[in-house]
Amino acid sequence: MDFQALAQNILTNVGGKENVASLERCFTRLRFVLKDSSKANSDEISHLEGVIQVLNANGQFQVVLGNNVGKTYDAIEPMIGEATSASVDDAPKEKVGIGTKILNVIAAIFTPTVPAIAASGMIKGFLAIAVIVATNVYHTDITKFNTYIILSAASDALFYFMPIILARSSAKVFKTNEYIAMVIAATLCYPSIVNLMTGKAPVTLFGLQITKASYTSSVIPIIIAVFILAYLERFIDRIMPEVLKIIMVPTLCLLIMVPATLMLFGPIGIYLGNFINWLYYYIMHFSPILLGAFIGGIWCVLVVFGAHRAIIPIGINDVAKTGHQNLLAFAGAANFSQAGAALGVFLKTKNKNLKTVSASATVTALFGITEPAIYGANLRLKRPMVYAVISGALGGALMGWGGSFGNAFANQGILTIPVYASSGLKGFVCYLLGCAIAFFGACILTVVLGFKDLPEKLSSQNSEELATIPVAAAEDEEIASPLAGKVIALAQVKDEVFSSGAMGKGVAVVPTEGEVVAPADCEVQVLYPTMHAIGLLLDNGIQLLIHIGQDTVELKGKYFTSHTEVGAHLRKGDPIVSFDCAKIKQAGYDLTTPVIITNAAPDALITMTDENEVAQGNVLMEFKGKVTNEEV
Repeated sequence: MDFQALAQNILTNVGGKENVASLERCFTRLRFVLKDSSKANSDEISHLEGVIQVLNANGQFQVVLGNNVGKTYDAIEPMIGEATSASVDDAPKEKVGIGTKILNVIAAIFTPTVPAIAASGMIKGFLAIAVIVATNVYHTDITKFNTYIILSAASDALFYFMPIILARSSAKVFKTNEYIAMVIAATLCYPSIVNLMTGKAPVTLFGLQITKASYTSSVIPIIIAVFILAYLERFIDRIMPEVLKIIMVPTLCLLIMVPATLMLFGPIGIYLGNFINWLYYYIMHFSPILLGAFIGGIWCVLVVFGAHRAIIPIGINDVAKTGHQNLLAFAGAANFSQAGAALGVFLKTKNKNLKTVSASATVTALFGITEPAIYGANLRLKRPMVYAVISGALGGALMGWGGSFGNAFANQGILTIPVYASSGLKGFVCYLLGCAIAFFGACILTVVLGFKDLPEKLSSQNSEELATIPVAAAEDEEIASPLAGKVIALAQVKDEVFSSGAMGKGVAVVPTEGEVVAPADCEVQVLYPTMHAIGLLLDNGIQLLIHIGQDTVELKGKYFTSHTEVGAHLRKGDPIVSFDCAKIKQAGYDLTTPVIITNAAPDALITMTDENEVAQGNVLMEFKGKVTNEEV
């Protein structure tokens, strides 16, 4: 896949870099904040190769790309430049509610930290398993070994120095000096400050007694401090003479913000964090079963709207305060339920493309990345999403009853299962059973109760534009070649969508002449504006897809000329499209052209010609069997 071209197409269709206020990425999607969302062409983007889904949610224009998101982001970020720095000042023109603004700020602060948090959590989980094995099998206390101490430091360092980590991401969001923000955070974690705060003697600053609190592993105090720092820095910068700015602006910011944080903003943040933690556990103690069922059922619904990011800080704050969390245990039930539903779709569907998507989505969901399963299969079919919500709620309820929790904040998947071993035998068994109930329950419900399957599509790009065509049976037909060139087997085509047979059975031609003609009397059912793909209904009922080249849709019709239109009835040999072979090759595109029968019955047999070269109108392949009456 050409990620540069995909990135350029996405950027063009969101209104260009001038329309991008900010851009960030998560595991599976690009999250744009646009200055004017009316300029974005959702329909065009959703049909780009590699794009799973397009969403408008919580003031963000989201492009779901699944496993392609990293390379696409790397390609698009340089095209945008400074606009990629998420900022509260870069608000879109349209009115956005205060709740949405807060949600976007929270997401922008915490999203960059999630991979590091997940990695730390996994290491902590593996260490927990190692301690259990060493204690019960070898009767050894490995916590005194140097190796354990070093790896334990690697797993704990991020949480201990969380204020410094969040200072940087907060400074990027609030558009203030990142290094000044990190120095303020480092002051909070400085050993002598930690000793003062944990000692018995009162702590004073300028003769005033300050609230004693431990800021290591804290979350909220530094966010508040950096938010205030942003306004203070702008104020000082505005009034300070230009010649003194480089020295005096950062100096005054530190001299003011360090005392202000220790005396005011830090304690406020600590009290707010304690309140959030108390509220969560108040609900937990009221009914852990209901809380587990609610999170396990609703988590992936929140993912659809991006709202799950608003409660992720609860789990991070929980780890900082207590050393463990159960939020992501319950969310794990939701993730496994999405994987199970996607597996059920794979087992149930007869649609080849959907079967491929759901198989891949099952694997990624098992590793904690659920968006491909949600958007590629479950939400798309609706009923599997309902089955996943039900199964996730049941699994989460069992985890709540069993008191499952993890000793780190880690993404929910099969690799992070060891994180939840620290919850004791009952808690860990309930976690495993809850995941199993969510996974197998969603899979069984999907297979048994079923869903409305998707029909086969004629093309993977813009395929929903094609019409519903009832066709007659066809037997022992010779299909003439619509273009001249070298004949190769379909399996040799580089694009897996075609070579796998997912689009249908056929052969491919490497053209030596730049013209496509009607292979038989037929009706033109599809002719894309880019002219790279043609859909024909032959008079004998066979549906034929002719896809000129690979990725040539990116040329947007350049070097192509159309000689007909959709709806036209052609005679054999009538010209359809001509194209400049030399210029297309010079532009770097492969002209290998699949010629595919899209409605061949599963047991139909297609035999390609024995000739290495074929001329227009000569036999390209023989078709033996029947065609179906399915929608294309």
